[in-house]
Amino acid sequence: MNTYLIVKTLHIISSVLMVGTGFGTAFYLFWANRSGSVAAQAVVAKWVMKADWWFTTPAVIFQPLSGLWLLNQLGMPFTWDGAWLWVKWTLALYALAGVCWLPVVWLQIKMAKMAQAAYAKGENALPPEYKRYQMAWEWLGYPAFCAMFAVFFLMVLKPM
Repeated sequence: MNTYLIVKTLHIISSVLMVGTGFGTAFYLFWANRSGSVAAQAVVAKWVMKADWWFTTPAVIFQPLSGLWLLNQLGMPFTWDGAWLWVKWTLALYALAGVCWLPVVWLQIKMAKMAQAAYAKGENALPPEYKRYQMAWEWLGYPAFCAMFAVFFLMVLKPM
């Protein structure tokens, strides 16, 4: 069996897991937040946080490691000057997504705790601070997802 093809397959699967889990969980939390149901927000926020730890985080770590290994197998030097332009753009966009994602994880933890505390107390609304976190969470998600979609195109098309 060809090690390169196995790693490439795992690289593709982990990219789908990373972006798919991120998009799917964001979709559910986005709409749970608009439902006005503290119970829904508490449950969804808790599971979004868990999905990030179980699926997204390992994929985020595996992606650059497997990608660099694959490039090395193709004879791509690890120096910035020797990198192809599409690789540089991919790494820059991946870094942008990561810079957005790290505060999103922190916000998700805070939002989950607030929603669970409000639900446990039987409250019908979340504190105003939750809404501020929610808006920051959403606005950080937009550039991260756009960056990752661009990374997919660059990885497939390798245009430069």
